[in-house]
Amino acid sequence: MKGLFKGCLTVPNLLSLIRILLIPVFAVLFYQGQVLWAVFVLFLSGLSDFFDGKIARRFNQISALGKILDPVADKLTQITIAVMLFLEFHQSASSAMRAFSWVFLFFLFKEGVMILGGAVMLAIGLRPGAAEIYGKVATFAFYGVMLVIIAFGPGFGAFVQLGVPPMPDWLIMILVVVSAILTLIALISYLPATFRQFRDRNKLQ
Repeated sequence: MKGLFKGCLTVPNLLSLIRILLIPVFAVLFYQGQVLWAVFVLFLSGLSDFFDGKIARRFNQISALGKILDPVADKLTQITIAVMLFLEFHQSASSAMRAFSWVFLFFLFKEGVMILGGAVMLAIGLRPGAAEIYGKVATFAFYGVMLVIIAFGPGFGAFVQLGVPPMPDWLIMILVVVSAILTLIALISYLPATFRQFRDRNKLQ
């Protein structure tokens, strides 16, 4: 634990903490119908996610806490978005979108697996691996797709409420499925390194 907090007072860690604090702000704004502000908050969250990694590498502010705090902020944000959009589409007037709403729970399942797996690894003295390129691409795609849906989704979209035509159902489905496929690929990409850590640990025992 002492090593975890060594050198933790950094700008990237502050940005990760801000991302976590923005989650309830986003949720409250969304459910109060202030969807345009919710989109803005989500955009700020994604922007801070982009810059904290850049700053950490550019100014050598990589820390043990940051390697945990950054993915935790991502996972909590993605879980919140997935649950909110599931509930939104589950009560859609379109029967097709109500049926499709269950796809959003896949993102919840993936993050649940990652959190549970990470907790088990930390409990036995292993450290969850940092996001590889697949994870970064999947996260970028998730933020982009969900931001577009919240902005232009039928009925609740921020810009739809201002008179902009909503996205067609088929386009929403395609974007979400593409994001889900990238998320699945990212999840699978963590397996080799995870299994390698368990294998090496067993050899040392």
